Amino acid sequence: MSERKLFAHSRGSAGVRHSLEDHLRGSAALAGRFGEVFGCGELAAYLALIHDVGKGTCVWQDRLLAVEREGGGKVGVMHKHAGTLLADRYTKLPFGAVVFGHHGGMPDMEQLKDELARAMAGGDEAQRVAEAIRAVEAVVPEIHPDPWPALPTWLGAPSGQGRLGLDLLVRMLFSCVVDADFLDTAAHFGGGAVRLREPVDVAALVERYEARRAKMLADRDPSPVDALRQEVYEQACVAASAQPGMYVLHVPTGGAKTMAAGAFALRHAAANGMRRVILAVPFISITEQNAAIYRQLLDPDSPRPEEAVVLEHHSAVDLDSEERLKGLTPTQQDELQARAHTARLAAENWDAPFVVTTTVRLFESLFSHKPSQMRRLHRLAGSVIVLDEVQALPDRLLTPILSALRGLVDHFGVTVVLASATQPSFWRLPVWEGLERRNIVDDPSRLFEALRRVDYEWRTGDDVSLGSIAAEAAEYEQVLTVVNTTKDAAHFHRYLDEHVAQAAEVLHLSTRMTAGHRREAIAEIKKLLSDGQPVQVVSTSLIEAGVDLDFPRVYRAWAPAESMQQAAGRCNRDGRLHRGAVVIFQPSDGKQPRSKTYEAALNASGTYFGPGRSAPDDLEAFERYYPERYAFQQGTPDSGLGAEIEDLRRSLDFPKVDRSFQMIEDELSAPVVIIRWETDREAIETAIARLRDPARPCGPEVLRSLQPHTASLPRGEVEAALRSGLATPITGDLLLWEGGYHPQRGLDPDAPEDRSAFNL
Repeated sequence: MSERKLFAHSRGSAGVRHSLEDHLRGSAALAGRFGEVFGCGELAAYLALIHDVGKGTCVWQDRLLAVEREGGGKVGVMHKHAGTLLADRYTKLPFGAVVFGHHGGMPDMEQLKDELARAMAGGDEAQRVAEAIRAVEAVVPEIHPDPWPALPTWLGAPSGQGRLGLDLLVRMLFSCVVDADFLDTAAHFGGGAVRLREPVDVAALVERYEARRAKMLADRDPSPVDALRQEVYEQACVAASAQPGMYVLHVPTGGAKTMAAGAFALRHAAANGMRRVILAVPFISITEQNAAIYRQLLDPDSPRPEEAVVLEHHSAVDLDSEERLKGLTPTQQDELQARAHTARLAAENWDAPFVVTTTVRLFESLFSHKPSQMRRLHRLAGSVIVLDEVQALPDRLLTPILSALRGLVDHFGVTVVLASATQPSFWRLPVWEGLERRNIVDDPSRLFEALRRVDYEWRTGDDVSLGSIAAEAAEYEQVLTVVNTTKDAAHFHRYLDEHVAQAAEVLHLSTRMTAGHRREAIAEIKKLLSDGQPVQVVSTSLIEAGVDLDFPRVYRAWAPAESMQQAAGRCNRDGRLHRGAVVIFQPSDGKQPRSKTYEAALNASGTYFGPGRSAPDDLEAFERYYPERYAFQQGTPDSGLGAEIEDLRRSLDFPKVDRSFQMIEDELSAPVVIIRWETDREAIETAIARLRDPARPCGPEVLRSLQPHTASLPRGEVEAALRSGLATPITGDLLLWEGGYHPQRGLDPDAPEDRSAFNL
C-alpha cells in the first residue's frame, strides 16, 4: 500500500484525480491561514492536515475508483477514525470532534469517546486506522507533529467560563477546517486554483465611504432633522478610534443609524487592524435595503473588473438537512442524498470585506454543529459585528447569544455594536455582569426628545377589526398598516382592495413574496411617496425595522412595545410635518405569533404602554419594560432565556446545542424558488441544474444568484405542496415552486391551489 498513489477525490473537470497528499497539505495551508487570525493557525492547520487520513486504506481507495467507474456517487466507506485518533494523541480529545464531524457534523463527547475507543487497540476500526496512518505518514510525515500544536493560553480560565471558551474554540477550528476542505475540494473539481480574497485596505474604504456619503447627501432633499443626523454621525466617527469591545449605538428611528453604524464599523476596523465588517439584521427586507445603501457607498465603480466589497447573504437553505421534508417520494429522498455532499460546497463562507446578513444566519453559524452552516464562522474573528435592530433577538435564546458574543470579544478579537432605537437591558442580565459598556452616542434621551415627531392614538374594543381599520385607513391617501402575521397581511390587503379608490395603489409586503418582489414593492412605495401619489401599504413586521419609508399616517396592530415604536419610525420620518399620526389598534380578529417570548413581551407591554399609560417612545418606560419582560420568563436569575443551552455548551454536546438553539422556532418555514418572469427562467433553471448535479460541485455564487427569487413558506404548506406536485426538491430543503403566485401578495395563504390551473 505504501507505494500506491493515494487519492482524496475522483477526477475533476481537468480530468485528473485529487491526490490525498495535495488535499491534506492544501487544506492545512488554508486552515492555518484562517486560524492565524485568532492565534491558532498551527492548531487549525494540523487538524486540517489529518482530517482525511482515513482515506489511506485500500478499501477506501478501491471503492473510490469503483464509484468513479460507475459514474459517480458516494464512496460509502467511513474514514473519520484515523484523524480522530491523531487529534486525541497530539492535541486534546475535544478537538477530535473537528475531524470526526467534518462531513456529518460534530458529535457530543460521549459519542466521540465511543468512536475513539473503536479506533484504538482492540476496537473494530483499529486495523483500518493503523493501515491508513501507515500509508499516509509515508507521504505526509507531519501527521506526527514535533512539537505538538500549541493551545491558546486563555483555555486555562476557571472551569465554567473556560468550558464555554473551549466550546467556542472548537467551533472556530471546525469552521477553519471545513471551509479549507470545501475550498480545496471545489478548486479540484473546478479545475483551477483556490480563490481567496486578499485583505482589503480598510482605510481606503473609509475614504470611499466618506466621499460617496457626501455626494449622496448633496443629491437628496434637505430634511429638518439633518443637523441631528450629522451630530450622530460625527459622534460615531469619534468613538470609532477607541479599543475593541462591546459598544451601544442608541439612536431614535430616523436618526440615520445605518450611515452612522457603517462609519463607526469601518473606521474602527481601520483603527484597530480588523479584517471585515459583518452587519446582521433581523429581517431580510433590511438586508436588502442596507446592502443596497452600502453597495452605493462601498462597491467599486471603476471600468476595470473588481470584486464587490459588499456581500448580501440571507439564503435560508439548509444544505445539511437530515430530517427531510415530509411529502418527498423515496426516489426524491435518494436523489437529495446523492447530491448532499457536493451541494454543501455551495454554502456561503463570507469571504468579503463587508457582509450584510440576517441574525438568523449569524447565530446559526455560531450554534450549529453542521459543516455548511459553520463554514463561515471563522470569518467572525478579527471583525466588527454590528447587530442592527438588536431588540429583535429572541428572549428565549438571550443567554447563549450574549455569552457567545462576550466570548468573541474576549478571545477572538471581535468588536460588537448593538444598534437600536429600543435598546434592551442586556447589562441587567447575569451573563453580562462586569462587562464594560461603551456608548457611541453621549445623550440618547436628548436625541429622542428632539426627534419626537408623532402623536399616538389608540383603537380598542370589540368593534375594532381588520376590516374596520381597513375602512378607516382607506380614507387617507398615504397610509402604512403593519400587522402581526402573513395571513393577517393577506386578509387586510383584500379589505383595502374593497375600500380604496381605484386611483390609489394598494401594495403588500411579507416573506411570502420573493426577495426581488419585495425590493420592487419597496422601490415603488418610495417613488409614490416621493411623488405625492396615493399609496396604501400593508406589511408584516419586516417593514418596521430599518426600512427607510416616510408616511404621514401609520396603523400598527397591538404588538410588543419595541415593535410599536419601530413602526412609528416609518411615520413623519424626515420631520416634514409638525406631527405624524400613529394609530395602535387591537383587532378582534387579528392573530399573534404563538410563543412564550411573545406572550411575555405583550404582558410587559400592557403593563407600561397603552391608553392612560406611556407612549411607545418613552425611554423611562422602556427601562422598566425589559426587566419585567425577562422576569416573566425566568424562574431564578440563572434560569430561563436559554440558560440550559449554556450547560449543553459546557458539556460540548454540539448536536443538542444545535437542536435547542432554533432562531426560528420549530423550523416553521422553508425556502422556495419562484420563477415570476419568463425572462428569469433560463438563469434560474441553470442555477438549479448546477445545484442538482452531484458530479459538478459549485460555489456559493449559485445559491447567491437565487436569493432574489426565493420566498418563505410555512413547513406544513411546503409539505402539502410536495405531495400535490406544486413543489419539487432542489437540494437540502430548497424547493422549486410550481404553483400560483399572486402579483401583489405572492404565495397567497388563502388562494386555493389547483395544479392544473397554473401555467408558468
